[in-house]
Amino acid sequence: MVKQLIVGDAMHELATTRRILERLPDEHMTWKPHVKSMTLGGLSTHLINLLNWQVAIFLYPEFDLATVPHRREALERREDVLEEFDTNVVKLEKLLAECDEETLGEEWILRNGDHIILRQPRAIALRTFGLSHMVHHRAQLGVYLRLLDIPVPGLYGPSADEEGK
Repeated sequence: MVKQLIVGDAMHELATTRRILERLPDEHMTWKPHVKSMTLGGLSTHLINLLNWQVAIFLYPEFDLATVPHRREALERREDVLEEFDTNVVKLEKLLAECDEETLGEEWILRNGDHIILRQPRAIALRTFGLSHMVHHRAQLGVYLRLLDIPVPGLYGPSADEEGK
């Protein structure tokens, strides 16, 4: 039952994330709302990185932020974002289908060099480090779309755009 809940939660959040990525406007991928903000393409690319990290939770016993690049070239086309997102969703779906309850309960570590940031069962790491982190940045993406006057999809119910407000 725990696995069923985790898989259902993950698939729901990934599907709603894709709905917002489908709205990305190619002509605004280099736009950012503030000098300290990521570009629209950068934020979208970060969502893909978070999906890669979710895959890593099931491939490796730990993830060391000191050994992975913090930035990568921002994708600048919606088509490229969706293609990479979909490819990684398939990878995560496969890993979730293959794992068992014991695997979900195994300890997973997030570190930055010698500093341990998280030490949690894989299931909790997926929810906190993976999905909740993704939801946070997905919400930022919704604000970007709103500021660009692009209709925002409803993610947990109808949006003001879908209700015609």
